[in-house]
Amino acid sequence: MKRTVKVLLTLTALTLPLTYAQIPVTPAPDQQALLVSDSPQLEANKKLVYDFWREVFEGGHLDKADQYLTESYIQHNPKVPTGRAAFVEFFGQFSQPKPIQDEIIAPLVSIVAERDMVVLSFAREHQDPNDASKTYTTTWFDMFRIEDGKIAEHWDPALK
Repeated sequence: MKRTVKVLLTLTALTLPLTYAQIPVTPAPDQQALLVSDSPQLEANKKLVYDFWREVFEGGHLDKADQYLTESYIQHNPKVPTGRAAFVEFFGQFSQPKPIQDEIIAPLVSIVAERDMVVLSFAREHQDPNDASKTYTTTWFDMFRIEDGKIAEHWDPALK
């Protein structure tokens, strides 16, 4: 009897994901609230990354990169070269300066800061590979290491 119950519970657990829809990832309703921290240093680190994302990455103001990135900035995304100058050159191919927005345009879910690290997480929508008429959401992460008030290193889940 115990074995039968265990088998039934296991089968139920395995089939539940097939019978219920995924819960969509939703952006935070108040980005400014995400910048608040009990630690002044962590709050400053969050603001640094937040402003970099708005001004340089989304805003295309690559002339401001020296305010945010160390010269020896390390890039772990396999598509983007390492170094501040290389970052500017790479993104200069795709980006033109545009008005800087008060908030991050991408659907920001969270900002987490601990020690010298800051993580931004975003909602991403993709086409369902099993049904082209449907989409699903997932989460994208960008993680930054801060050194002497500038971004020194970056990670994300990008693939070649």
